[in-house]
Amino acid sequence: MKQNIIAILFFSWLLFSCGDKKAKTDDLNAVTQTVVSHTPSDSLVVESEEIDINKTCGDESFDDFIYNFASDSSLQLQRITFPLPYNKDGEDLKIDKAEWVHDELFTIQNYYTLLFDREEDLELIGDTSLTAVQIEWIYLQTRMNKKYYFEKDNGFWSLDSLDYKPLEGKNNEGFIEFFVKFASDSIYQASCISRSLAFVTADPDDDFSVIETSLDLNQWFAFKPDLPTEKLSNINYGQRQLTNSNKKILAIKGIDNGFSNILYFRRKNNATSWELYKFEDVSI
Repeated sequence: MKQNIIAILFFSWLLFSCGDKKAKTDDLNAVTQTVVSHTPSDSLVVESEEIDINKTCGDESFDDFIYNFASDSSLQLQRITFPLPYNKDGEDLKIDKAEWVHDELFTIQNYYTLLFDREEDLELIGDTSLTAVQIEWIYLQTRMNKKYYFEKDNGFWSLDSLDYKPLEGKNNEGFIEFFVKFASDSIYQASCISRSLAFVTADPDDDFSVIETSLDLNQWFAFKPDLPTEKLSNINYGQRQLTNSNKKILAIKGIDNGFSNILYFRRKNNATSWELYKFEDVSI
């Protein structure tokens, strides 16, 4: 008992002596809870638990945030609004925190893909003014679409809802039907390559320059990247995506490996078929 009184007096003196310094420090990075408990030996034990709800992870850029969100399981739990609204095939459900399984998104593979209608929309990548972004998985074989809705509130990104629905009726449906066959059927792919395929690549002699030329069909098959056949990812930064768009841009970006390929498609005579008319390989 005597030991308890001494410890408590010492603890009170310590708080008092540090009071002036603490009053001058308004920028706290976390809140620390201190719990005092007694053990059978009647000794004083102080346990600290750091609560870091708003753990920073590069929130200024969505791309930096989403990589950390997918890689860090504790951060992911902090940045999900539970119970999480989940619309599955038209049925409104809720996912509780205890039911959530860590989602690695596209970090489980070494690349991710993006879809655009216009070249200028490529500039949205890395835009720090964004406040709402959606990530989606497009399952090519089952024609299903899983979408994650992220919003930025008070400077922090969080996952607010998700849905899982058939691709039918989605803006990219027509192009997806084409791409499934293009990626898996080399004979069909050859018929969809422009006779004068524009090719842009990094200049090996100048890190700040590119080489612009063209490829014939055989050269395309020599230089082309491996194309996804199971699923595509897409990050919607706010780019326009229209069902009747005459152009589609598929960007294939590496994760921490410098890989960057962009494929530019356009409709053939405004029909339902498409052709690849430009290919960029600016990998570093």
